[in-house]
Amino acid sequence: MLSINKHGSFHVSLFLLFLLVFFGKYSLDLGFALKPYMIFLVLFYIIHLSNIHFYKLQLFECAMLMFYMIYCLSGVFALYSTVSMRIVCGIALYLFCYFLMKSLISSSNTFSIERALSYAGIVFNLGSLLFYFLGLKKLNFVLQGDGVYSLGVFMDREYPRLIGLVADPNYLVFYNTLFFTYFLCNLNNMRNRLGLLLCIVTSLLSFSRGGLAAFVAIFILYILIMNHPMRQLRLLIGSFLSIAVMLYVSVTFLRFDIYSVIQSRIQDFSRDGGSGRFELWERAWEYFMGSPWIGIGASNFLPYNRFQFGDSLQVHNTFLEILSETGIIGAFGFLAFLFLTIYQLFQHKVYKKKPYLFLAFFGFLLQMVSLSIIINDLFFMYLAILSVYFHQEEKAVLKEQGEVKFSGDILRGGASL
Repeated sequence: MLSINKHGSFHVSLFLLFLLVFFGKYSLDLGFALKPYMIFLVLFYIIHLSNIHFYKLQLFECAMLMFYMIYCLSGVFALYSTVSMRIVCGIALYLFCYFLMKSLISSSNTFSIERALSYAGIVFNLGSLLFYFLGLKKLNFVLQGDGVYSLGVFMDREYPRLIGLVADPNYLVFYNTLFFTYFLCNLNNMRNRLGLLLCIVTSLLSFSRGGLAAFVAIFILYILIMNHPMRQLRLLIGSFLSIAVMLYVSVTFLRFDIYSVIQSRIQDFSRDGGSGRFELWERAWEYFMGSPWIGIGASNFLPYNRFQFGDSLQVHNTFLEILSETGIIGAFGFLAFLFLTIYQLFQHKVYKKKPYLFLAFFGFLLQMVSLSIIINDLFFMYLAILSVYFHQEEKAVLKEQGEVKFSGDILRGGASL
């Protein structure tokens, strides 16, 4: 494994892994998506086979595997069994890569992991802004059209929405969540301040209502859990000033009518029902009511929806998607997984020691209400980082207990002499 210095403070392989996770749309279609980071992991461990490490599963990982087992088994009873079989193969591939990813992350210390996150976040957001600018240039800065893609731009009802290096503007904010929380909680150097500014700019340009609402909630929660009044005040003032500068640059130099765009997005919400999400949620609920215990089968909402209503849209709500496809049994498994994750976050006092991991999880939960992420590359990467952190914490506690016991034995031995 390549490293910048002898202490291994920044591993190139770890940085590449984190970065390649965000290049998911540049995948090979083999009936399922074979993504760049998957190819990287397999090639890396072909070369470094002896470096694979497997650690005992955390509680939340046991619940996660139980949920995916239930989800896959629901496909046995599905009407569209071929579709279910494809998602089962996809889940198997994702879980295989999850354990390889966890092995690679576990070979680094916390400092290396966080530094790799920092650099990957900056490169990802800079690349997204570059693709956005090139996309606008390709459109000759004519901001008209609907459903038009141009490199990093998606023209959605006259809105030039930033997609950058991903395939969807709503998922761009979801993918930025971990970077946003990390930079927000680590503003101790200029690199992280720049990263936070880039995260905010790209997320605002995505015009994702649900994603931006989640970021506002994360920011408020961060202010509440932080115990430094002066730092809270500086952060609030700095945030308002940064947003004001971005708005000024957008209006003056890029000629964006930001006010009209924001006003239109708010008005559209009342007219389009959250881009048609409310209607999709009603359909998911109806499918659940038709088969409340086992659902309609893994990944079967899409073909059901296509057959009955003629559109190829997902539920855009992870909880309702699981409920409709796996019924009460699957929903119970998923909620058990989420509950145990939250339990371990509090058990290890992550909100104090690593607040960015704590905030990111709740940011993901909020965005699950408007996105379908039953399997998602970033979410698996986050869980791998979380599992490694828990393992390192437990190892440190055991080491400390061993040292205390050893010191006690020495003292007792001295006393007996």
